[in-house]
Amino acid sequence: MAGQEHEQRPCTALFERDRELSSAERAVDALFGRPGGADATHGGLLLYNGEAGVGKTALLAELRRMAAERGDCTVLSARASASAQQAVPFNIVRQLLQPALAPLTEGERKQLLGAWYEIAGPALGIAPPTGPHGDPQGVRDGIDWLVTQLAVKQPPLLIIVDDAHWGDAESLAWLSSFAVRVDDLRLLLAIAYRPDELDQNAPGFRDEVIKLGSRPVTLHALTPGAVADLVRDSFETRADDPFCREVWAVTGGNPYETVELIAKAQDRRLRPLEESAPLLRELGASARGSGLVTRLERLGTSTTRFAWAAAVLGTDVEPRLAAMLAGMGPAEAAECADRLREARILTGVPNLEFVHPLIATAVYRAIPPATRTAMHGLAAWAVTNEGHGPAAASRHLLEVHPEGDPDLVRQLRAAAREHLAVGAPDAARRCLERALNEPPPEEDRASVLYELGCSALLTSPPTTINHLRTALDLPSLPLELRVDAVYRLSQAYAHNGQLGEAARIVAERAREEPQGPGRMRLQAAHYLWKGIQLEEEGAHERSRNLAELADRLEGRDDSERAMLALRAFDGMIRGEDAVYVAELNDRTLVDGRLSPGLSWTNTEWGFELPSIIGITYAYTDRLDQAEALFREAVTAFEISGWRGAHLAFAHEFLGLVHRRRGKLKLAEEFLREGLRLADRLGPGLPIQWDGSCLLIDVLLARGQVDEAQRVADKYSFGPPYPPAMVMPDAPSVVGRQLLAVGRTKEAVAELEAAGHRLEERGRHNTLWAPWSLDLATALTDEDPERARGLAAQALRHALRFGTDSAIGEAQRRAALLTKDADEALDALGRAVERLRKSPSRYEYAVALVDHGVALRRAGRRAEAMERLNAGIGLAEQCGADGLADRARVEATACAFEGDEPAS
Repeated sequence: MAGQEHEQRPCTALFERDRELSSAERAVDALFGRPGGADATHGGLLLYNGEAGVGKTALLAELRRMAAERGDCTVLSARASASAQQAVPFNIVRQLLQPALAPLTEGERKQLLGAWYEIAGPALGIAPPTGPHGDPQGVRDGIDWLVTQLAVKQPPLLIIVDDAHWGDAESLAWLSSFAVRVDDLRLLLAIAYRPDELDQNAPGFRDEVIKLGSRPVTLHALTPGAVADLVRDSFETRADDPFCREVWAVTGGNPYETVELIAKAQDRRLRPLEESAPLLRELGASARGSGLVTRLERLGTSTTRFAWAAAVLGTDVEPRLAAMLAGMGPAEAAECADRLREARILTGVPNLEFVHPLIATAVYRAIPPATRTAMHGLAAWAVTNEGHGPAAASRHLLEVHPEGDPDLVRQLRAAAREHLAVGAPDAARRCLERALNEPPPEEDRASVLYELGCSALLTSPPTTINHLRTALDLPSLPLELRVDAVYRLSQAYAHNGQLGEAARIVAERAREEPQGPGRMRLQAAHYLWKGIQLEEEGAHERSRNLAELADRLEGRDDSERAMLALRAFDGMIRGEDAVYVAELNDRTLVDGRLSPGLSWTNTEWGFELPSIIGITYAYTDRLDQAEALFREAVTAFEISGWRGAHLAFAHEFLGLVHRRRGKLKLAEEFLREGLRLADRLGPGLPIQWDGSCLLIDVLLARGQVDEAQRVADKYSFGPPYPPAMVMPDAPSVVGRQLLAVGRTKEAVAELEAAGHRLEERGRHNTLWAPWSLDLATALTDEDPERARGLAAQALRHALRFGTDSAIGEAQRRAALLTKDADEALDALGRAVERLRKSPSRYEYAVALVDHGVALRRAGRRAEAMERLNAGIGLAEQCGADGLADRARVEATACAFEGDEPAS
């Protein structure tokens, strides 16, 4: 009889679920296409939430059944556990995907994953790590690729995740990012969770998924009428109303507890009448909490210990491991498992699961703390003994009571390294924090703090700062780690927006270092963090010191090359002789390429240094070298799986190169892709400043003023500005945008402030910061004399810098302000010739059009038409739609005046 009721439970748990079942059926219909095949198939997202026992699991099971009824369907499923499995990174992902990958050979897996095999394979547990640090975003992208391949090659695909509130952070982060793609695939993603516990364990997951427009379906308790129907359907004799009401009162309408209570009443052979109602409360209590524990204890000591062992191990429990933890042989373990199945506490053969998470949680919490800790220690030993490695054992090691065990510290540090290698820095941080609490031997404490600080560098700069400062204060930190610890501490300050403190800390420590590569590395960091500050104090002194130090260097090692890169960048920003600046930049390369120690993915120096080498080339008209460097960056980051901020910056810098070339459409494509990559990391990041600034500049050049404003609004582009420089200068671009929308007074104020800030610090590059040229334009009507003075000043700076693009653009802008028409015409002609020799095709197109307009006004219509038609063609090639339209208007007017056809 009890077995029959057990079989009925999947159905009875769906009482009063008509609305939920209808939505599930519609989703399955969409996945398979309605009968007849008229409708196109598409994927979807289903979210079910509710308290424990309310029927989420049963609804997911019914969803699986519906899909099976429609035909062939690939089902990937996972269920999180309340045990320490939250500490296992990518646990849900592995549950979902390992069964699909297990039948494949290694070669087939490599073919399926392609270039993603080495990036995502370690997180999936099918390949060893290839480096010390996996990029979390790259791993997520690799998992995206794999699931997309499965959805394309084995459609339709149903992914089910139960009890997501207990899921590991890495898997939930992937689910959040992947959910946006399900509509484009024949893939249905169904997730069930308890809302209150989800907020505790995965802040932001629910909000991120709801942003996609999928409102969660909240499952509620059963009504008294539904409980009465359920009771009467379960008993052979008719149940009376008082008995049914008491069942509802005891369970509160919770479907799981209702079904369990009915089953226990049948086991006790209670008659479903009012006379039995008083016994229901005692039976109900035995299904949960202390009542369940009491019921478990009645099964005997050995059975209780076996249940405890299963609770410690979590899901998919191997009886052999549970027996080892419980201290019993296989035969006794088998008897215990049978008793627990009969008591509806465990289920499954051969591997075991708890019948319901409520039971698993109650059993786990009932284990005496000392016993639970000991069992986790044994579990860690068993997992390690079977060759699964420190990372697999770490979830148990985290639960062991601190006892100052050096071996446990060693294992946790090893587990942290494995977690970092698969792209799970948060899991690494948890292991190292636990190692620190053990505590480690005094001679190892500083090293643990160093490792802990480094593990949190990208995810929590304040945490890194605290730990690295403490490590540096300890004498036990090995000498070979001290320079690196200081350098990474400065990086953490910089990532935290504290550029002044970043520069100060490396300057102080550099003075304590003896002469050599280590000291120069810290000096380079000092000049880097100080030199990129928007409002740097002591800029002139810093530039002089840097020049004295770097100008004599030949680039014999990476420390010298780093210093040369910083000197070249500073010279470019200051508008010094571009030939000399480029020569300094050339010394940073080895046979025209980055040295291995300064490569894009080398973590000793970071990607900032190769970035400024490329930026310097971009602004000194060495665009081929700049493009080669940034294309190399994209390739290196993609191969290494660094698909977060690094890859976003690489795309944005390529956008800068194309903007400088005048390939505006291509620049926009790269910049939008860079911002798309950056947006995945969250709002308000420095990388979004560079991307949005460049994109707005490109859109203004294309004549798309309204779209530029939309981008500015989206990214809150404007004051207050970030502490670090932006490429190009953000206040200058804000002023240009204000001019484009006709807010001239505001533009003047913004550009005046930008000019004061830049002039005070000797930053005179008119390509990177064209504030004076735009301010001159803004003041043309109000103060023409000052406007001409500003343009003349910009031209002097451009001549000092010496590139064709800087000089030609400054000549053009100054010519437009010249009072004498003949002088202006000659100056525009010189600007055209200068820009013709430059790589800046957009600026050349503008100069052609401006010269054509001036020629027309001078009555030289044939020459004007030649210039205007050339300008139209070049503007169209650049994607400068606004410029092309303006030139056509002028050409039409010119043709009308001279009766010549306009092209």
